[in-house]
Amino acid sequence: MLTHKVKTGIVFSLVLAFIVLVAIALYADLPRMVTVLAHFRWQYLPLILGLTLFNYAWRFGKWQYYVGRLEIKIHWFRSLLIFISGLSMAITPGKVGELLKSYLLKRSTGAPVSRTSPIIVAERLTDGVAMIGLAATGLVLYSFGRELLFVLLIIVFTSIIVVQNRRLSLALLDFGEQLPLVSRIAHPARTFYESSYILLGWRPLLLAILIGAVSWSGECLALFFVYVGLGLGFSLDLFIKSMFIMGVSSVVGTVSGLPGGLGTADGSMLGLTRLLVSPSAAVGGAAVLLIRLCTLWFGLGLGLIALLFYRTTQLVDHSSEQGERLDMQKLEMKSTSSEDADRPDSQKDPASTATGDKVR
Repeated sequence: MLTHKVKTGIVFSLVLAFIVLVAIALYADLPRMVTVLAHFRWQYLPLILGLTLFNYAWRFGKWQYYVGRLEIKIHWFRSLLIFISGLSMAITPGKVGELLKSYLLKRSTGAPVSRTSPIIVAERLTDGVAMIGLAATGLVLYSFGRELLFVLLIIVFTSIIVVQNRRLSLALLDFGEQLPLVSRIAHPARTFYESSYILLGWRPLLLAILIGAVSWSGECLALFFVYVGLGLGFSLDLFIKSMFIMGVSSVVGTVSGLPGGLGTADGSMLGLTRLLVSPSAAVGGAAVLLIRLCTLWFGLGLGLIALLFYRTTQLVDHSSEQGERLDMQKLEMKSTSSEDADRPDSQKDPASTATGDKVR
């Protein structure tokens, strides 16, 4: 199911994750960070995990909306398994492994990957815009990252405008078909564009961004309660800072292209926590470890479980289909043999009596 390149990327990501973990531990002074973690109010942990699930629930709603927009027929539970399975690919470089969802959709519905892969792109685009929107309140108060986020918004909306301009997009596709290398993928490219055009219309785009803002507010709240659990108080100011820190660090991690934003998202969150919330490196390191455990690694674990369950159900489905085919073949053989038995000898196949005794 996974290509050699993706497997290599996952191994690289796990090694990078270990390096990031060691770097945070050394930077935050491991003994002090352990002491901070020991005093964490663990009664907040179920709430933090629940807010992460809240995020996944709304993101699944957006996934279902996109699947429906492309008129792909699939049972909601199978679709849920596919969506959650995609979380297992969160630590692949650039999240390219999330194309696993398109591959599983193809296995379940027969829809080409070129038709469904724009869903992955639309998810990333709308989630990114939503995160920038959530960080906007902090951008008014803090100058960190304003230029980067503004440039990203320009790139995103320019791309959307190009997609929505059919005359320009089709002209670019026609030009690409004249090039030797591009002409080989001309048909999948047109399929990809047509799906993108449907998903990135202004009405579905705005709805998806709204859903993204609601869903990712769950993880912003999760970070807020991590800070609360570490004894940093309970205030509106801390909540605004939590939205800003989560929004900026997530966008930085996504833009970096590194698997799961490892290193970049963690570093941004640690630096902003020390700058805006607490000067303690131990508190900052503990906050980063806790929120990443309850979001990135929690989601990855859920994804692996869903993927194993999906493969199990696929095997059951295939075995039942094979059983049904065998039963049909047996019934056909029985019906054929019974028809032969009911025929008069004179009407039987000459081939079946060629080796018998002559009728005298």
